[in-house]
Amino acid sequence: MKQGKLYDRFGINYYFANEEFDSNGDKKDFASDGEFKDFHLNNYIEFGITDSITLINSIYYKSIEKEDDNVKQETWGIGDIDVGAKFKIAEGPWGILSTQTLIKIPGPYDDNDALPLGNGQFDLEIRMLYGRSLYPHIPGYCNFEIGYRWRFEDPSDELRYLIEFGVDFTKDIYGRVKLDGIYSMDNGKHTDTSGNPTTTNNFDLGKLDTALGYKISKGWGIELGYTPEIYGQNTASGATYTLAFTYQMP
Repeated sequence: MKQGKLYDRFGINYYFANEEFDSNGDKKDFASDGEFKDFHLNNYIEFGITDSITLINSIYYKSIEKEDDNVKQETWGIGDIDVGAKFKIAEGPWGILSTQTLIKIPGPYDDNDALPLGNGQFDLEIRMLYGRSLYPHIPGYCNFEIGYRWRFEDPSDELRYLIEFGVDFTKDIYGRVKLDGIYSMDNGKHTDTSGNPTTTNNFDLGKLDTALGYKISKGWGIELGYTPEIYGQNTASGATYTLAFTYQMP
């Protein structure tokens, strides 16, 4: 973001899963006809401190539910909070190269709940980001990201990667698709006592994040999103449906 400029995205999200990826990456039904639901609100902000430094913040409010033939569990509250910054390294006709640091702060929930909202611990992540406009050949852009996340307690460290393409279909309608992936380094404790199937200790996951957006007026937009989980290991297999409102300071 340019200095003093703001981007804000408020998302209303619904995640549903009744399957999981096993240790071989194959899908299977949850035991006892189980289902997991996660309804969450998310606000994501970017703010330009200078033309080269952008602050980022993301916060969640979650209501999760796990149910099977034997038991029903529910938990709600503020989830994990992300705080970080992006630093532009270089820019030219070839694109923009940046680095990003991020700290995940556990929210004010009890990670000893039967169905916890998160794993109750801090994470530190560093990423490299490359982005390039595809104009004038295509009215769009591409982004590539690679990073490493240190998780300081039981869970495994993670290699994180992202490939993104976006395009303007018209002056007001746009779309994007992202392959958003996590690769476990398998250096965490392999036992997992959490009842939340999305916060296991050692898991791989690949999501295909798709969105279609409409620019309502100058600075304001609305997006519809669908994000299926297309591959993974040792975690839930579901999909997220999203309605989001965006604002970017002109």
